[in-house]
Amino acid sequence: MASAGIGDRVEGVHAVGAAVAAGRVRRLTVERSRLRDQEIAALVQEARAAGCEIVEVDDVSEFAVTQAPQGLVAEATPLPRADIADLVPEAGSAAILVLDHLQDPRNLGAIARTAVAAGFGGLVVPTRRAAPVGATAFKAAAGALEHLQLATVSSIASALDRLRAMDVWLVGLDAHGERSIFGLDLLKEPVALVVGAEARGLGRLVRDKVDVVASIPHVGSIESLNASVAASLAMYELARMRGWVT
Repeated sequence: MASAGIGDRVEGVHAVGAAVAAGRVRRLTVERSRLRDQEIAALVQEARAAGCEIVEVDDVSEFAVTQAPQGLVAEATPLPRADIADLVPEAGSAAILVLDHLQDPRNLGAIARTAVAAGFGGLVVPTRRAAPVGATAFKAAAGALEHLQLATVSSIASALDRLRAMDVWLVGLDAHGERSIFGLDLLKEPVALVVGAEARGLGRLVRDKVDVVASIPHVGSIESLNASVAASLAMYELARMRGWVT
């Protein structure tokens, strides 16, 4: 079973639409005034046809977790949780994203959205001391979390040990990495890209576990990029190195 609550509350047009398409939504609360919007009206009709309970209200804000639910709040069956082994395909090269205690759920959602666009298949997140995979992350992901295998773990370091045992290379992304992520040949191999937290980067134990610590080179005076921006650049570099994008 899934960890309790992962994906059980979804808000926003794109996130709710993806959850409805996945057949997970059980109850959909919608603002009456929003039904004049053709996209939302069609989404509600799709949910009703799928057997969802539809509740119309004047204002969904009292039911919402996010600040801008766009008139839609869905209660859904939680997402199934993957095991680490599920993220490593028997054929083809693994492309896995590991988040080392990211704190901002909006960054988590934005990274998940890019992961799907760049061809990544799996996401590993810690269960403690990290951004929750909740309504805010799902809204920022705009439906992407429906398309990733999600593994939640109590220890990122132990998850990396398991991945290495399955012949997956570990590439850490950190502002102070000794190698540039661009042109890194290791990205062509089965690899897990490990992204550090917004303020501290990779944890000490995690940094010691990875095979390479790589950085995003820059010429400006800023110290580092936003975590989701850096992760996006690294993921697309992997996709470019593998010929998935040109």
